[in-house]
Amino acid sequence: MLKSDTNVAEFYAQRGYYIADQPVIPADTVHAAEHGMEAVRRGEYASGNEPFESPWKPGDDDTKLCKIEMPNLADPDIHACIAHPALGELAARVTGAKMIQVWWVQLLHKPSVDPANAGGPAVGWHQDAQYWPEWTPDSELFTAWVAISDVTPQAGPMAFVPGSHRDGLFAGGDFFSNDLDKLKNSIQLPQGIAWEEVPSILKPGGVSFHHRHTLHGSGINTSGSPRKSFAIHLRTEKSTLNPDHERILTQFIDDHDKCPVIYDKR
Repeated sequence: MLKSDTNVAEFYAQRGYYIADQPVIPADTVHAAEHGMEAVRRGEYASGNEPFESPWKPGDDDTKLCKIEMPNLADPDIHACIAHPALGELAARVTGAKMIQVWWVQLLHKPSVDPANAGGPAVGWHQDAQYWPEWTPDSELFTAWVAISDVTPQAGPMAFVPGSHRDGLFAGGDFFSNDLDKLKNSIQLPQGIAWEEVPSILKPGGVSFHHRHTLHGSGINTSGSPRKSFAIHLRTEKSTLNPDHERILTQFIDDHDKCPVIYDKR
């Protein structure tokens, strides 16, 4: 990691992302969360509660991207991982926040495909904030991406476009598109920002953070093993719900058992 809190925060502010160079979540917590992830994918819910209604359900095609919403509701080991204090402490260093709360979680399991095969699940270039109208535009929101497997360059790692967060939302992003090159050619970056792709290469327990406006996406996984991770959406004390929008992703925000506060120095 960078040496001082000031340098970490400056790097994030300038580039719109931060990648920790050492694992942040302890190995035993990661291993337990991985077992929980596979149980949830099988439809086994240790807590007795189901995840939130999700596009991927147990028994669905394993060659597709598995994306399960709020898996922490269904498994206590997943909850322990996404609520780990070390995650909150590093997030506070990165953002300078006094309070950090988890407000939504996604399980992401990307299968490996034959590199000779042109197809395979990817995640199109997008900005998270384009899918978050439940918050006011000035809210301080960001995402922690926690690796549960070894995320190598061949595993279809998430990649960031540095500086793309500086001018807010712009048109063209699409999480659901597999055609990254087509999206790249259609997106008009803010003036003065060159297209550069920085991959988030992480060991299990490793974490990267990105700003709500940072353009990011990921290609296909050809590593020979599934790429396993959690996307943990976070907010700081500088965030406000949009009173004019239906609360779907934010419906659990007042229940700290479901949406834990992982750092609070107010």
